[in-house]
Amino acid sequence: MSLIKLSNFLSLASMGHLRDPKLLKQIAARIRDLRVDKGITLEAFYNDTGIHLARIESSEGNVTVSTLNHICKYFGLSLQEFFKGIN
Repeated sequence: MSLIKLSNFLSLASMGHLRDPKLLKQIAARIRDLRVDKGITLEAFYNDTGIHLARIESSEGNVTVSTLNHICKYFGLSLQEFFKGIN
């Protein structure tokens, strides 16, 4: 990839043009299912982790890989396990 193409790609990525609503909805549903299945409230999750799940679960914004990794660790999953079943 040329330096100009890479620069353009990074510019688009930083402006949110690479947002994938379908994927974000699948991730949000997976997180919500994990939380609900374990009987954990949004408030309890926040108190335990400092992460506000409401915005993530509503798929309003992109979730960073680092944040998703912390969420997975909380639920005892690896990122690989988390993404099983998500296309």
